[in-house]
Amino acid sequence: MPSPYAGALSAIPVQRHVVELPGGPTAYWVYGDADATEPLVAVHGYRGDHHGLEPVVASLDGIRVISPDLPGFGETPPLHGADGATTEHTLEAYAAWLVEFTAAVAPGAPILGHSFGSIVVSAAVASGLPTPRVILVNPIGAPALEGPRGILTRLAVFYYWAGARLPRALGDGLLRNRAIVRIMSVSMAKTHDKALRAFIHDQHDTYFSEFSDRDVLHEGFVASVSNDVRRFAPQISQPALLIAAEKDDITPIEAQRHLQTLFPDAELVEIPAVGHLIHYETPQRAASEIKRFLRPSAGDTR
Repeated sequence: MPSPYAGALSAIPVQRHVVELPGGPTAYWVYGDADATEPLVAVHGYRGDHHGLEPVVASLDGIRVISPDLPGFGETPPLHGADGATTEHTLEAYAAWLVEFTAAVAPGAPILGHSFGSIVVSAAVASGLPTPRVILVNPIGAPALEGPRGILTRLAVFYYWAGARLPRALGDGLLRNRAIVRIMSVSMAKTHDKALRAFIHDQHDTYFSEFSDRDVLHEGFVASVSNDVRRFAPQISQPALLIAAEKDDITPIEAQRHLQTLFPDAELVEIPAVGHLIHYETPQRAASEIKRFLRPSAGDTR
């Protein structure tokens, strides 16, 4: 489907790179001119890859964005240990990977995380990842099982459990089933714009099944529903920007307001009439807030 953001994105130079890290190679993309402002590292959410954040990137003119694929998703293979065996993809493993990635590619850069990426970023920063500013889009600010659609989340728990336990061919087919992916997409989209909804569904159809194998997918799911940003917020002293959605089915807006109070220094921006897909439905608004946060006025001491 044609992207409503294709025109703006096509004007931004992009290069694909691979960096070798202790846990294996990581594929990442650099958007923007080399002489742009300091880079922003952007971490995508669960099941997706770097493509999901491209609508936001399209409106971040003048900012060089470095966007990796999480290990086990997109073009980045699963993490492995020194012996070559695959490492369990726990939150701690993802956080350690992010610390290594930023140190190798963009040391000291501001960092952004969307959805599950918000948990990975928060865990990494709380563990000591050096960064001047933290941006969390659709942050997971409360246990997913307690969200407005906790019943659907419990069904998802069974879905991923079954995908991991069935014979491999059956389990893999279940996890990549296009009808189930479409149900996920429909449940998250809030826009009434038919063209935009078609684009969102096409994005999920195209990239939601680009995971390496069912084991990584299940481990990532367990990490995503077993943790949330609240655990790490008090340990993040850097200025933080939380971009939350009024109709988020995973973390209700009331929980996002409480999450803000757990950070020593955090600002909350609430976007109305949108759910967990800020990066698809209102990327220009998100990008505007990100640019404002990264380029404070001379009188702003944050």
